Amino acid sequence: MNGRRVIAASGLMLVAWWTSASTTHAQSLSPLAFPASPDQGVNENTQPRDFFELPVTSATEFERIESPYTLGPGDLLRVEIFNVPEYSGTYLVSVDGTLSVPIIGSFDVENLTVPEATEFIIERFTPVLQQPIVTVSVATPRPLRIALGGEIVRPGTYTVSPLNEGQFPKLSDVIKQAGGLTQAADVGAIQIRRFFQGQERIILVDLWKLLQESELAQDVSLRDGDRIFIPDLDSLNLARQRRLSAASFTPIEQQPIEVSLVGEVFRRGPFSLPGGSPTNPVTVTVAIGEAGGITNFADVRNVEVRRLTSTGEEQVIPVDLWKLISEGDLRQDIILQAGDAIVVPRAENQKIDEAEALATASFAPETISVNIVGEGRGRGTVQIPANTPLSHALISTGGFSNRARRGSVKLVRLNPDGTVTRKKYSVDFDAPIDDEENPRLQNNDTIVVSRSIFALISDSVASVLDPVGRVFAVGRIFNDNPFE
Repeated sequence: MNGRRVIAASGLMLVAWWTSASTTHAQSLSPLAFPASPDQGVNENTQPRDFFELPVTSATEFERIESPYTLGPGDLLRVEIFNVPEYSGTYLVSVDGTLSVPIIGSFDVENLTVPEATEFIIERFTPVLQQPIVTVSVATPRPLRIALGGEIVRPGTYTVSPLNEGQFPKLSDVIKQAGGLTQAADVGAIQIRRFFQGQERIILVDLWKLLQESELAQDVSLRDGDRIFIPDLDSLNLARQRRLSAASFTPIEQQPIEVSLVGEVFRRGPFSLPGGSPTNPVTVTVAIGEAGGITNFADVRNVEVRRLTSTGEEQVIPVDLWKLISEGDLRQDIILQAGDAIVVPRAENQKIDEAEALATASFAPETISVNIVGEGRGRGTVQIPANTPLSHALISTGGFSNRARRGSVKLVRLNPDGTVTRKKYSVDFDAPIDDEENPRLQNNDTIVVSRSIFALISDSVASVLDPVGRVFAVGRIFNDNPFE
């Protein structure tokens, strides 16, 4: 062992020589510049400005040439020198990217791979030891610093610790940590920027291939300094939206969101909706229900969801809720995100049968206001459950008074086109719901209960005798008998 070593003075001379050599090496390797903001700007095609100036590699191609791990500040390395245990040990890469090892001193290892660092250590020990056998391994990898921008719920910079057994986090892990994707995210065109083989390149990722074809190469392993950009969609694919909301990288616990509703809903304005879940997301109908439901004049075929993307552009997403209730098309009940504005326009013309169908929809109001005038016991404006038939409404408000014509009533309804419909209905309290004989009431319907013939005659006689009665009343003021 002693025959293999040289004098300590030779080792000190070697340290001075290596300091000069390592400085030259550090200048040849450009350190990874981490951006203050992950979003480098987008052009009209929503791509970063230098997208077409950098080498582009698909995730499938990159898997075959995937970049090895490069060392950096915070890595804990295990250096084993065969038969020289006093020089072996665990050493930390310092904040300036240097590694200090006994005898051979400090040298720069930042951005070196483990095999490259091993070769440098062997070169440093060669003047000190004869044919040194050196093994270098990463005992504890440093936390990764990664930036996310674009259509992500919480964009910014994240520090991510390596997973068990030193495995690197995947793209899906970091997306989930950042709160998941927005509803405007184009998951088929995600870009990861990484320094590889001395230059920056872009890795194109298509997460749809992961979800639909189980292509694991699309869930790229991340490296320190990676910058991830998620562009926005030109138009929303309603079918894909539901599939995406149930993906494994969608957080299970979601935060409350703020949305606004205007138009033909009972309560307009901003609303705070509880956070949903992948299996029970916050949708358009949930928001409309929170706003008290739609009015009778709502045009459910032309509902709009207006959404701002990360670039500040507004997307207008058309929603046809009539397809939802008539065909069961769940794609129309789109999933909302924070900041969405829902516009429910007024219908210019609405068929009677459609209005009755809408009254039974899940996003219809739970209660409606109905006006009862005339000889009903519950005169005035009353609140009754939605979809209540005419006869049940009369029963629930006390039925007819003693003066009412019990055989029939008039129903007055204001239509969406501004016209008024008046129709007489026979009343049978035992009758089932029937569109022709016992219709469901709509909000702001007016029920007119007429007087009976006896009440009409009584009121007519009273009106004739009323002036005479007033004369007698005045006469009694001066005398008990005004004719005396």
